Amino acid sequence: MKLKEVPQGLRIWFLVHFVADLIFAIPLIFFPDWIFGLFGFTVIEPTTSRLLGAGLIGIGGASLFAYKKGKESFDILLTLKILWSLSAILILLFSIIDGAPKTLWLITAIFTVFSSVWIYYKIKLQ
Repeated sequence: MKLKEVPQGLRIWFLVHFVADLIFAIPLIFFPDWIFGLFGFTVIEPTTSRLLGAGLIGIGGASLFAYKKGKESFDILLTLKILWSLSAILILLFSIIDGAPKTLWLITAIFTVFSSVWIYYKIKLQ
């Protein structure tokens, strides 16, 4: 692999991440009661839900826009994605311990998969 080359697998993961973020972001923005109800939450604050959806669109959108960029762009976005995913995992675990619905384990697993991918490629790009 050339120094400036980005692995095709990483580019594909960025597209997968964009799609996954949209799948969660759109319901969070337009149907927060429904999406959180699926996960067993009974109290929903729609503004916070919509802000989370907006954040997912921002992070996912950055994945899409970086798809054809170089190593430097991927490197900084991987740092962002690692920080986001690891902090999300920690917060989800705190929430589960604090009594949140057990369905959050599914979301925690999704974040763990993405976090593992990001860490793997961050090391590979170094």
